[in-house]
Amino acid sequence: MSATDGLFLGWTEDDGESHARHLRFDRANRHGVIAGATGTGKTVTLQILAQGFSDAGVPVFCADVKGDLSGIAVAGTPGDKLIARAESMQLALTPRAAPTVFWDLYGEAGHPVRTAVSEIGPVLMARMLGLNEVQEGVLSVVFHVADTEGLLLLDLDDLRALLVHVGENAERIGREVGHVAPASIAAIQRSLLQLEQEGGKAFFGEPALRLEDLIRTSLDGRGQVNVLHAARLMNSPRLYSAFLLWLLSELFEQLPEIGDPEKPRLVFFFDEAHLLFDDTPKALVDKVEQVVRLIRSKGVGVYFVTQNPADIPDSVLSQLGNRIQHALRAYTPSEQKGLKAASDSFRPNPAFDTAEAIPALGVGEAVVSTLDEKGAPAMVARTRIRPPDSRLGPATEPERAAVMAASPVRGVYDTPVDRESAHEILTARHAEADAAEAEAKAAADKARADALAAKEAEKAKAAREKEETRIRREAEREARARAPARRSSRETPLEAATKSVLRTAGSTLTREILRGVLGGMRRR
Repeated sequence: MSATDGLFLGWTEDDGESHARHLRFDRANRHGVIAGATGTGKTVTLQILAQGFSDAGVPVFCADVKGDLSGIAVAGTPGDKLIARAESMQLALTPRAAPTVFWDLYGEAGHPVRTAVSEIGPVLMARMLGLNEVQEGVLSVVFHVADTEGLLLLDLDDLRALLVHVGENAERIGREVGHVAPASIAAIQRSLLQLEQEGGKAFFGEPALRLEDLIRTSLDGRGQVNVLHAARLMNSPRLYSAFLLWLLSELFEQLPEIGDPEKPRLVFFFDEAHLLFDDTPKALVDKVEQVVRLIRSKGVGVYFVTQNPADIPDSVLSQLGNRIQHALRAYTPSEQKGLKAASDSFRPNPAFDTAEAIPALGVGEAVVSTLDEKGAPAMVARTRIRPPDSRLGPATEPERAAVMAASPVRGVYDTPVDRESAHEILTARHAEADAAEAEAKAAADKARADALAAKEAEKAKAAREKEETRIRREAEREARARAPARRSSRETPLEAATKSVLRTAGSTLTREILRGVLGGMRRR
């Protein structure tokens, strides 16, 4: 097979003869798995595949969990051992770097990666937050309310504001879409706080990642290698797995159907793949299976990197046609079971026992089975993996900075944008409601104050009048006290009696005198 038809992996030994082992480009979209215990060479194999696809003009996306994969951006400096290994494979090493773009959810060791909360959706968001089934249902209600009320969900502030909105209107919303328990709202809010503390807030917002910025080729026709710095991200395994699954889902939804192309449109490496399936609800596993099964017709190859193929559900593992298995250790019963599962997944080779060969593999060796021109698995073969052309080991900080300075997306995602969305709209509504309430309260307070003031004024007026009366009376008493004493014209009872006696006596005397006088006159 020519270099234009396949990616050179290394050399196999079969009946004393060496054969080159390739991965066909026209079968690379049939997915694959790279497995093996820690330290057996999985990362180097991933690096070889990524650079091989890049050299063929195929863009690549891969996660750099330990930091070692960043060396793909730097030309290698092979030592004597690597040169001798390459010569034994009839391979001339050409030290060169792959065209690389560094990404980082936290924006520290690469360009920031963001997306809107609404693009994640309630299912993956529930996965990130670790919600149970009931809480996931409430989260679905929150997303439904956002859609029906035209509220954009861009970042976690929007989601938090909408949770408060749904809680405040739970009775009305419950009549429309079902009961919304305050306890579930509170649980989601606590999970949001935990996600923020883990650094997840930086992932949500704008400008959102555009897929076309991942599917690029350089000026010389090589595919862009997108390296996601995931060393810190691995501290939040749910966020890591949900992010990669979201990205895979976006590729599935946005890319058009192209069938089986001569070479993939994009190759996607999912490192630490077991994190995707640990404690994963069946509905999510079914979604992964669906995406993996159908995305190959979009021209995308998905390669899972894990310690043991048993970490991957059988429904997904059965769709991974290209398999590279590094050494496995089998000391415990569970490890022996995993070894048996790994060996049974290969097409047997009568020249050796696969179950015995896998534990005996050295560093840089693997048992390999790739798809042939008919799409059938080739017979498993023990293979010495070739050395890479780029650096084995991490890039330095200055080298990383230089790559980012020359990046085709430099300045596109580095500055966040905060446009009006649910948080701002609901905050404005609350502000308006608070202002109207404050205005009504102020009017009521003013009315009460006016009534109180009028009452106080009446009380003050009455007090003034009372005081004026008291002062007037006091002045009159003082005036009477200062005036000369005068005899009272009022008669005492004795005086009245005396006057009455005298008047009576006087009247009698008068009558007698008159009677005498008149009588004398009459007699005369």
